[in-house]
Amino acid sequence: MNLSERMLMAAKMVRKGNAVADIGTDHAYLAAWLVLNGIASKALACDIRKSPLENARKTVEHYGLKDKITLRLSDGFDDIEPFEADDFIMCGMGGTLMEQLASRAYWLKDKSKRIIVQPQSHAEDIRRFFVENGFEILCEDACIDSGKLYCAMAAEYTGEIKEKPISYIYTGELSKCAKPEAKLYLEKINAQLKKKLEAEKIHGSAEVACYLEKITLKTEEIINGMQADG
Repeated sequence: MNLSERMLMAAKMVRKGNAVADIGTDHAYLAAWLVLNGIASKALACDIRKSPLENARKTVEHYGLKDKITLRLSDGFDDIEPFEADDFIMCGMGGTLMEQLASRAYWLKDKSKRIIVQPQSHAEDIRRFFVENGFEILCEDACIDSGKLYCAMAAEYTGEIKEKPISYIYTGELSKCAKPEAKLYLEKINAQLKKKLEAEKIHGSAEVACYLEKITLKTEEIINGMQADG
């Protein structure tokens, strides 16, 4: 079984031997790959809709994984018991939705748990959630999949709320990633921020424009530092 680059990026952040819950599983490819490769001891493949779970059932049956993968109809973490998994993965949804789902599962604030996310958009929202709720982002990665740039990150609860640079929710730990895709991803994010900045200067708030300008300057500083290190 071959995973897409963005899903493989997230899969590599799973701790070996742990039970995994794949939230928004769709075809259960990620859960199946983790079990087949001996990374996950067992997996929950969860989705809010019945049709993706039917696709997941076909994958599980095809690879003979009925004893290792449990299918679950669940809106995010709502129908998962805390003891059922150690590592929780969310791929293929926006960071805003990820933040909403994670905020409903108070029991994720457990130092034994790990949350791995691969946001399709608005990664800043899930980073903000982690920062404001005492989670530490352990690492981040970036890749190009089907011509698009993606990031992924792994976080664990520490209970400490640390002060971060103004740009952190947009840059996270990507500055520590040596891959060229990480720099390209940050350049893309900074270009988006600059567009917002120009729009605010013309039609918006001077206060918001000032805030965005500080973020873009800090992001450029980080990008230039990566270029120098590379």
